[in-house]
Amino acid sequence: MAFEWSGVHKCDEHFANEISESVNQFVFEYYKIEEIEQLTREQIDELDHFRTKVLDEHSVMQAGFSNLISQWELQE
Repeated sequence: MAFEWSGVHKCDEHFANEISESVNQFVFEYYKIEEIEQLTREQIDELDHFRTKVLDEHSVMQAGFSNLISQWELQE
């Protein structure tokens, strides 16, 4: 019998949400903002630099920063 985990997608979604919430919370506190739309282009560039140059390429936190940046770009 092959190994199965029928609810693994729910677990993935849970962790992805936790990561995004953690990133958003830290970024909001760091920049003293209340909404993603309040971020400036310079701040987004700083976050993108941190995501691509500071974080390890395999860091699970990359997803949270990518989500935040994508949400900001949708508001632009």
